[in-house]
Amino acid sequence: MHYLFVLLLGLLMLPPSSLAAPVNYRLAITQPQHHLADVEVQFPKANGDTLTLQMPNWRTGRYQLLPLADGVRRLQVVDAQGRPLEWQKVARGSWRVSLTAPTQVTVRYQLYANELGDRSRHIDDSHGFLDASAVFMYSPEFRDQPLRVELSVPEAWRSVSGMHSPAPHQFVADNYDVLVDSPIETGVHQSVSFMVDGRDYQVLFWGEGNYDVDAIVDDLRRLVAEGAALWGGYPYERYVFMIHATSGVRGATEHLNSTVIQRTRNSFRKREEYLPFIATASHEFVHTWNVKAYRPAGLTPYDYQQENYTRLLWLAEGSTSYFQNQLLLRAGVITIEEFLQDVARRIERSEQTPGRQWQSVADASFNEWIATGGDYARNHSVNIYSEGYLASWALDLAIIDRTGADKSYRDLHRYLYQNHRLPAGFTEQDVKDGLRLLTGSSFESWWRQAIDAPSVLEFDAMLAQVGLQRKASDEDEVAELGIRVSDDEGLATVTHVRREGPAWQAGVTTEDRVVAINGMRVPESQWQDRLAELPLDAPVSLTLFRRDRLMTLSLTPERRQPGKLVLEAQASVSPAQKAAFRAWAGIDWPY
Repeated sequence: MHYLFVLLLGLLMLPPSSLAAPVNYRLAITQPQHHLADVEVQFPKANGDTLTLQMPNWRTGRYQLLPLADGVRRLQVVDAQGRPLEWQKVARGSWRVSLTAPTQVTVRYQLYANELGDRSRHIDDSHGFLDASAVFMYSPEFRDQPLRVELSVPEAWRSVSGMHSPAPHQFVADNYDVLVDSPIETGVHQSVSFMVDGRDYQVLFWGEGNYDVDAIVDDLRRLVAEGAALWGGYPYERYVFMIHATSGVRGATEHLNSTVIQRTRNSFRKREEYLPFIATASHEFVHTWNVKAYRPAGLTPYDYQQENYTRLLWLAEGSTSYFQNQLLLRAGVITIEEFLQDVARRIERSEQTPGRQWQSVADASFNEWIATGGDYARNHSVNIYSEGYLASWALDLAIIDRTGADKSYRDLHRYLYQNHRLPAGFTEQDVKDGLRLLTGSSFESWWRQAIDAPSVLEFDAMLAQVGLQRKASDEDEVAELGIRVSDDEGLATVTHVRREGPAWQAGVTTEDRVVAINGMRVPESQWQDRLAELPLDAPVSLTLFRRDRLMTLSLTPERRQPGKLVLEAQASVSPAQKAAFRAWAGIDWPY
C-alpha cells in the first residue's frame, strides 16, 4: 500500500509534459539518389475546430529567415480513422487543418532534402543529415509534449544524434525544442568515442578526406577538458561532433549538445588549413554554454515563425569567437604564436573596415536578420562575430584593469551561466549588474561608448596593457589604392572599394573591370606586382570598363607597410602587465 502511494505521489509530481501522450515522428528514406524521404507525424488527440501545423522559418544557429517549408510536397492529413481532413496553407510555413471533433491527427508528406550548405537537410545515397527545423512539422498545441522519432534507412546505416536513443534509428526528446536543437546524422560513418571527466563524447566523420582521425580526436579531447574550468560545470552528459568532409560547402552550426562542422574534404592536413577547422570546433563547443545554456532574452523561447530580435548577438557570437582560441591555447592545441597571429589578423581586419565608424555592435546585433555581405556592408556596418570579438576583448581588458587582474571576462560568463540559465534569458541590465558585482563599479558609461555607439578601439593601448606591441616593419612602404580585385576572365574586377580611400575618392566602384594602370595593360595575375612597382605619392591612372563603357580615372595612392601585422612582446614588461596577460590569455607570460 505504501509503495502504491509513493508511486502515485511521484506521478502527480511529474511535469504535465512527461505524462502527455508523445508526438510520433517517422521518416523513411525512400529515394536517396533523388534526395527524397516520406515523413509521418502523428499528433495525439487534438481539440478545437482547427489544428495549426507549422515548419520553422529559420533554424537555430543562423539568424536569417530561410525557406524551410519549400521541401514539403504531397501533404496529406487524416483523422484517427484514416479519413482525410481538409487543410489550407495560410502562411509561408503554416497550415490550418479543419476538425469536426476531437481526434488523433496524422500528417504525411514527401520531403525534398538537398540543402547541405545550409546545414538544414540533405539526403543522398551515402547519408542523411536531418535538422528538424527543415524536416519535421510541429503544432504549437503540442510543442511542449514529449516525442519519439523513428527512421527507416538502408540496412548498413547508423543513426546518431544528441538525443537519447533507446534503440537503433530511434530517438526520444522532451519536446520539439530539443528535437530542433538535436540534428540527426544517419549513414555510413567513421566514429570514435571517448570519455572526459565523466562525460561521453562521440566524433563522427562523414565523407572521405585527408583528415587524421587520431589527431583530431586527441585535440578535441584536450579541448573539451577546458570547458568546466571556464564555466565551473557542464550543461550536458553527452556531446557529439559531426564532421562533414565534402566539397563545395563549409561552415558549422551549434546545437544543444552537438555540432555539425563542414569542411572541404582535403582541407585538414596543412597546419594553415587545420587551424580554422579546430578553431571552428572550439567555437561551436563554446556555444554549448554561451547560447545553448544561457542566451539573450530576445532569443528565448524561440519563435520559429519570425525574427527573434536582440541587441546582444555580439555577446552571443562575438564572445564565443573570443573564447574559442583561448580554450585551444590553454589546452595546448595551438601555440602562443598562433594565438597572437589570430589576434593580429582581427586587428588588421577591423582597421580595414570603415563600417566600424558607422555602426555599433548593438545595432549590428539587431540588424543581423537583414545583414548582407559585400562592399556596402564592409563600408557601412560591422560583423557581430569579428567586431563582437573585439568588443569582448575591450570589455575583458576593462574588467582586468578595474580589478587589478583579479577578474576577467571569463568570470562574467561564469556568472551568466550560473545565474541566468535557460529558460529565462538575460538582458543588457543583467550583464551590467554582473559587471558591477565583479568589479564594484558601473559600466554604464563604458557600455554607451563601446557597445551602443560605433567604436574605434585603441588597439595599441589594448596591446600595451598585456605587454604586447606591433612589430615594426623593416620593409619599404608601397602604394595602396584602397581596392580589392578578383579574376574575371583574366581581368582585374573590383570587388571592394574602401570608403574614403584613394579609389573611392576617384569614383571607382565594384564590378569595374580594370584593364590598365598608367596606360599599361594589367591582368589580374599581375595586379600585386604592378602595385608594388608604382611610385609613391605620384598620380595613377586606372583604365577600366564599367558596364562595357571604357573610362580612365585618376587617383593618388596612399602609403602602407607591406606584409601582415605581427605582434611581439614589449622590450620591458612589468609584473602588472604580466598579470594582465595571464588574466587575459589564461596562461603565464610566455616570453
